[in-house]
Amino acid sequence: MTLATVPRYDPRRTVEREGSAVVVGAGMAGLFAARVLADEFRTVTVVERDSLPADATARGGAPQGRHVHILLSAGRATLSDLFPGFGEDVVAAGGLIIDGARDLKHYDEGDFLADGTGRIPIYTASRPVFERIVRRRVADVDGVELRPNCRWTDYLTDGDGVAGVAVAPADGETRTLAADLVVDATGRTSRTPAWLADHGFERPETDEVRVDIAYSTARLERDAGERRMLFVPPSPPRTRGGAAFPIEDDRWQVTLFGLHGDHPPADVDGLTDFAASLPIPHLERLLDARPLASEDVAHYPFPTSLRRHYEDLDEFPDGLLVVGDAVSSFNPIYGQGMTVAALEALTLHHTLAGGRENLAARFFEDATAVVDTAWTLAVGADFAFEETDGPRPRGTGLTNRYLARLIRAAHTDSALRDAFSRVLMMERPPETLFRPGVLWRVFGPTG
Repeated sequence: MTLATVPRYDPRRTVEREGSAVVVGAGMAGLFAARVLADEFRTVTVVERDSLPADATARGGAPQGRHVHILLSAGRATLSDLFPGFGEDVVAAGGLIIDGARDLKHYDEGDFLADGTGRIPIYTASRPVFERIVRRRVADVDGVELRPNCRWTDYLTDGDGVAGVAVAPADGETRTLAADLVVDATGRTSRTPAWLADHGFERPETDEVRVDIAYSTARLERDAGERRMLFVPPSPPRTRGGAAFPIEDDRWQVTLFGLHGDHPPADVDGLTDFAASLPIPHLERLLDARPLASEDVAHYPFPTSLRRHYEDLDEFPDGLLVVGDAVSSFNPIYGQGMTVAALEALTLHHTLAGGRENLAARFFEDATAVVDTAWTLAVGADFAFEETDGPRPRGTGLTNRYLARLIRAAHTDSALRDAFSRVLMMERPPETLFRPGVLWRVFGPTG
């Protein structure tokens, strides 16, 4: 599922506003879910084990928050629907709105892609800024309450269903919250699979694709007029890549990464040497020329992409859903996480519009289309490397060879750059890259 293949958010579709819901986890997936649940339930409580800072500080429970993040087109459009004026909020917080067709300099297959012809707005800011804006907007929705420093300990059961949660606030006294619906948005370390097995349900089958990637990120000072973005993905046999995004406070956020154990160091001098090994000099020059805005270098390992197949379970407890990284977590190189979470929330909005009966089965089935698209793009690209281990999507080798040819043609073909970018941005489905007009440009006289 992409922006082009799903109806946009329409608050008039869910008007019941009866009962209560609890969301476990106040990361992006949990906040997006809370926003759409507030259209359906009278009260929505979001419990989060971390404190929720008023400033743009990375949470302990989201260590990836200190690295480059991007809100793809599908996510940007969905958040603008859920939170009118979201782009203005980003700019007010010091972020930027740039043109992904021209300001994003994407190097792949030996050269930069040509500039695109149609404008692709991209909001650029750090993950903590995006999260703070969304958290504030969700907290302002009627009926929503955020409870930080509140640790989930268990689901409450009622027959074969979930009827709420047990939580341990900072004072240590365990309390219970009754709910008509509980949403697990606790991320990769979700304990729902184990809970299901302990309560007589089947665990979801889990796909794991090992990429053994790590990130190191530094923040540098940036001239206010510099608006370009740089992205250099790994490309076999080169396992290294990097990105530089302009963010708030006139900063560059420079992230370097390496696959399959070829990890970047966690010091600035080592990062500069690592950047010098890339096929373009731009990131090395930034690290050499720009003063550090922060002395520390953030480091984050990511061993495997995960996908839990809840849609295949024959039985699942009523009153429980799972969203975000707790369902699927992808190689972060491709920047899909926030956008997939937004599209899952949009899916939940439409599923709720069809009523609450058999909600989990209908939601997991509907959300599969979102996960399929992101998984195909990310895992398919990962299998360009022989070292990648795990279940390989069918047709990956042929698709990767075709995409490599398309990208090379896009070095000089703006129309192919547009087509490719809109798929990467989850604006259009991957199959649009196989339309006759695109095939002709790839294989024709100029392809």
